[in-house]
Parts: sequence; structure tokens; C-alpha cells
Amino acid sequence: MEAKRLREARATAWRAFVELLGGLGTACLALAVLAWLVLVALTSVIGIGLLLAPSALRLLHAVADVERRRLSRRGAEVLAPGPLPTALREAAADPATRREVLWVAAHATGGLLLGVIGIQLPAWALRDFTFPLWWRMVPEGDATPGIGLWTVHDWPGVATVTLLGVVWAVMTVGLAPGMARLQSSWGRRLLAPGPETDLSLRIAELTSTRAAALDAHAVELRRIERSLHDGTQNRLVATTVLLGAARRMLTRDPAEAEVLLERAQGAAEQALAELRAVARGILPPVLADRGLAGALSGLASGSPVPCQVEVDVPARLAASVESTAYFVVAEALTNVAKHSGATHVEVDVRSRGPRLHVRITDDGRGGADEDGGSGLVGIRRRVQALDGTLTLTSPPGGPTTLEVELPCGS
Repeated sequence: MEAKRLREARATAWRAFVELLGGLGTACLALAVLAWLVLVALTSVIGIGLLLAPSALRLLHAVADVERRRLSRRGAEVLAPGPLPTALREAAADPATRREVLWVAAHATGGLLLGVIGIQLPAWALRDFTFPLWWRMVPEGDATPGIGLWTVHDWPGVATVTLLGVVWAVMTVGLAPGMARLQSSWGRRLLAPGPETDLSLRIAELTSTRAAALDAHAVELRRIERSLHDGTQNRLVATTVLLGAARRMLTRDPAEAEVLLERAQGAAEQALAELRAVARGILPPVLADRGLAGALSGLASGSPVPCQVEVDVPARLAASVESTAYFVVAEALTNVAKHSGATHVEVDVRSRGPRLHVRITDDGRGGADEDGGSGLVGIRRRVQALDGTLTLTSPPGGPTTLEVELPCGS
């Protein structure tokens, strides 16, 4: 259990570090935009800034869109509030543009500070923790790097610096997730459409979700059609041919007819097994019989990669939610077995308020990509069909973590 908590803390800290690094990049862009806006405002007194205002506003909207895309990749989608004005008078009266200006000011200051600290903490931890390896290379009489208060001359001093590195590492693990959430909170609050935005954006979002659901449904129908055509239908045709041949051989060669009947029976049994597999693919009966926990335990027992499952769902959920969660885990385990090279995978499913949280973590090589043909696009479509969110974290070298949130209405 302690090892699992350590892995979870490490994975959470890594995700937070990646988010802080991405936030630092957009914070640098926001700082450049803020400086440009201040320059335009100051030069507007002499008229030059009025000419530069449209380009400054376009730059503001572009950087805000970059942040929206970044936030959408890491969680719930942040929609842009429609086309925003670039004319100064319209922009001054537009609430969405004013919120973007507030975001730029907050992200260029607080977001930049959090990003720098988030990058520095692991750097300080690595520097001080490895200090015993290179402390003798510090010139005699110079202050110890990172401390600056005294010069280390002996091993007790080296141990003190190493202990400081451990402190930095603990601070990284403990503070990075909260810092990442705080850094993202301004964008999620200020860059999303405000209450004054009309319903057209929500209609567009629902239209997109409906299209994704229809695409997922069409893909599923094609999969079922291929399974029936390429498997079951061929088995039934073979059964019919063998029965016809056995009927013709019955009077002439009863022994040969018996052999053909055995082969026909085998083909019929295989067709029946394939029909059952297709039926399970539509809606697994194990969900109705054993619930989500039992169904996922069955998936784990059949996984070629050792899998540990923890399910904390007090009550039964809607069939669509349980089915989606089941297929998400099934597809994820298939991807782990085919592509990751992992030796262990963990599945954690919990019901928190009105949402179901599903997390699949493996210790494989990482580098998973939705464009790599690994089935992640299909998973995302299934999730979006229920208005859920999907977040993938898969740095090169691993670990890979797939997190899904589904509204369950409980």
C-alpha cells in the first residue's frame, strides 16, 4: 500500500510539474502581451497607441486561445466565447475581452512566479541531493552553491546540504499539485465564457458532443458488422456445407459422415462462441450480473499484464456510465498489453459526488499519443458522448496515466 501511495504521489507530482512547465510557457507569452498592452496604453496619449491597439488585441486573443487549448488538454474543455472584437471601442465594452486582460495580468505575474518556483524546486532538490558527488569541485573559500550562508569543508556539512535536497524534494511533491491547480484556476475562471454569453456556445458544444457520439456509434456498428461477417457468418456457412456433405455421405460412407458431423458441430460451437463475444461487446452481461466492480475484476484477471483493481462505487450507476467505464478500462488494458511494455497496471475507479473518476496507470515506456492509432481516439469519443473528460499523461519513459471523469448524477 505504501509503495502504491508513493507511485501515486510521484505520478501526481510529475503531472503537476508538466502542467507548471506548460503554464510557465504561456506565462512568458502573457508577460510579453502585458508589456505590449502597457506600451500601447501609454503611447495612446500621443495617438500612436491607437493605431497599435488592433494588433495588440489580436495578440491578446491569440495567447488566450493558446492557454484555452492547454487547459483543455489537461481537463475540462475551456471554450472560447465566440469571435472577440479587435476594434478598441468594441473591445473596451466587451466583458470577455476585459476578462482576458485580467487573465494576462494575473498569469504574467502570479502564473509566472508559480511556474518559476515549480521548475526551481526539483532543480534545487537534484542539485543539493547530488551535492556529495561534486562538492569537492567547489573552489576553496567559495560559498556552497544553493546555500550561500556558509562554506562546506567536511562530510557533516555535506550531509546537511543533502538533507536540504530531501526537503526540496518533499516540498516538490507536496506543493506542486496545488501550485499547478492555482496556476490554472485563473484561466479556467477568466477565459471561459461568462454568464453574459448566449446559449449558442453551449449549443455548439452539444452539437460537437452529439457528433462524437454518432461517430462512436457508427464505429461500433462497423465493428459488430465486421465481427459477424468475418467470423460468425463464415462459421455458419462452413457448418451448412459440412452438414450437406454429411447428409450426402450418410448412406455411402457413415464413418466419413460422422467425421463431417463432428466438424460441423465444432464449427457451430465456434460460431456460437463468436456470437457471445459480439453480444458481450455490445453490452457485457457481466455488468448486469456482477456490477462494475465485478466486471472490472474480470477484466483484470484476463489481462496479460498483472493488473490491480480498486473500485469504490457505493451504488449502481446508469447503464450507459457503467458501460462506458467498462469499455474505457478494457481498451486501456488492451493498449497497455500491446504497446506499453509494462509489467504492472493499476485501475482505480471512484465515485466522487456527481462524477465517476477512472484512472489507469501503467509502468511502461510511456510516449502514448492519441494520433498513434492506439485506440485513444475511440476512448475519447466514448467519453465525450457522455459529456465526460479525458486526460492523458504519458512522458517518455513512463509512467502513463489515463484519467477519465464521467457525470453519473449520483
